[in-house]
Amino acid sequence: MPAPQPLYERIEKRLRARAEAAADGDPFPSEQELAREFGVARMTVRQALAGLQRDGRLERVPGRGTFVRAAAAVRPVGTLLSFHDQMVAAGRTPRSRLLEAGLRPATGDEVAAAGAVVVGITRVRLADDVPIAIERAAFPASLERLLDADLESGSLHQALRRLGLRPTLGSSVLSAGTAGSDAAVLGVDPGTPMLVETRTIVDQHGAPLEHTVSRYIAERYALKVDFTVASGSS
Repeated sequence: MPAPQPLYERIEKRLRARAEAAADGDPFPSEQELAREFGVARMTVRQALAGLQRDGRLERVPGRGTFVRAAAAVRPVGTLLSFHDQMVAAGRTPRSRLLEAGLRPATGDEVAAAGAVVVGITRVRLADDVPIAIERAAFPASLERLLDADLESGSLHQALRRLGLRPTLGSSVLSAGTAGSDAAVLGVDPGTPMLVETRTIVDQHGAPLEHTVSRYIAERYALKVDFTVASGSS
């Protein structure tokens, strides 16, 4: 006969369902309120809340309370998938807030991937109207027609395909950072941890197509890695 499920796990299941039904940023009851609601000690409630906080579904803000956070978007590593397609696959509604778009001189890192003059497009990427990242993309100047695309509701990769170009191969470098000067447009504190992805993509002919730096709010975005253990590894 299986052992009965611990009380805190039963409460956690109910709280998780409550968080799933709430919107990002909604306030969540305090430990004291939940202890009174379930008729248990605060330590039991604390155990129940720990899993949701560890998963990023709840955020405790000192002096303000506890708030619901949207589930992190997850992208499999090794898959070339646009942000728009990732969010659609996850059942969320993608949207962008356009900050800048036009021809401009390339930065040092962009020259090799897109040329000396680029089509620069900077957008805040959102899922269900929650900011996930700020994305700074550069394309060869010959693709100026991208500026006619729907840059707020549409997908740039779909726009590229309509121009006869297919994003085919890419490489990324991942690093950690903080929101810094991007904090205001993302609606977070400057010290908020960020996942920074610098990505280059080529088209079906092997020609440079895109150089993008995406800065993701770490608690709202994750990378999923599948791997095999090398023979002889301990």
